[in-house]
Amino acid sequence: MSLIKMNNIQKHFGGVVALNDINFEVGENEVVGLMGDNGAGKSTLIKIITGLHPFDGGEMYIKGKKINPKKYSVKKAHQIGIETVYQEQALAEKQSLWRNIFLGRQKTNKLGFIKVKEEKEETNEIMRDMMGFTGIGANPDSNILTLSGGEKQGVAIGRAMHFDADLVILDEPTMALSLQEVEKVLNFIRDIKDRGKACIYISHNIANVYPVSDRFVVLDRGQIVGRYEREKISLEDFNTEMVELTKVEG
Repeated sequence: MSLIKMNNIQKHFGGVVALNDINFEVGENEVVGLMGDNGAGKSTLIKIITGLHPFDGGEMYIKGKKINPKKYSVKKAHQIGIETVYQEQALAEKQSLWRNIFLGRQKTNKLGFIKVKEEKEETNEIMRDMMGFTGIGANPDSNILTLSGGEKQGVAIGRAMHFDADLVILDEPTMALSLQEVEKVLNFIRDIKDRGKACIYISHNIANVYPVSDRFVVLDRGQIVGRYEREKISLEDFNTEMVELTKVEG
């Protein structure tokens, strides 16, 4: 069964067609690389899946259930198990690691006070089991500012996994990172799959997307212009295909 299935999805902003007849799906425990230039429609597609934008036409199913665009929201997406890690990481950089993990989802007692000890203990578990933060001097009280770019992405991804996401959407997670930091993030993506979850990985960088994705979907000007399976195409051939698509569609 598909985790996400979109049939002939349409999205307009005034007279501008943002998405036209989009047929897109993500299977359970699958990593899909979503590619395309700026303005291709990637962000609009993701915002529909995460409940930020309603779609204007077509059908969308999540875990086999048909979605009513008028009743779907970010909160509903979270409840269903969809989490997004944005390019800017959406972390409070002046706050401690544990506060970032539970940002907006604090554990509280009957009087409304935050269960600090419980949140710190769970943060320790997340750091060890999901992010592999061992021996780097980080602890739940560490300030986010002290972490590297790859580690910050690890916090954001670990947070998504902790809240039992079935689908983690990553928006350009390796942008502006060093090669060493990029590899850390790619390992986090591999870990998502190893845990039986699904991922949509949005990126311009073919070399980063290729080794961790099962399939690739290429968008251009609101339409899907290419679909590829990693097992059936080499990195070199995929690079060539992307260049040819740019020539044809550009």
